[in-house]
Amino acid sequence: MANREGHPRQVTLKIPRPLYEQLQQVIEDSGFHSVTEFATYVLRDLVSHHRRGEPLPEPSEGGATAAVKAAHDDVEPLNPDEIEAIRQRLQSLGYL
Repeated sequence: MANREGHPRQVTLKIPRPLYEQLQQVIEDSGFHSVTEFATYVLRDLVSHHRRGEPLPEPSEGGATAAVKAAHDDVEPLNPDEIEAIRQRLQSLGYL
């Protein structure tokens, strides 16, 4: 579906498959229905911090493209403790 100007209301955001698979683990039993829903929440949160004048995290040395490439090559699955910590944080924020 498009808006009045004929532009689609949504766009595709490509992320490395290993990251996508990790996010699937993170949202399991979390109340988020999809990785897209979770990513939208996280990105909106980041934008809201930016709008309040809070600095954005710095990309790793070599620029964002290098960081994404390195993450793609070195992504390790989240361990159960990391997944639980993320779930607890989401719950403390009222999302679960």
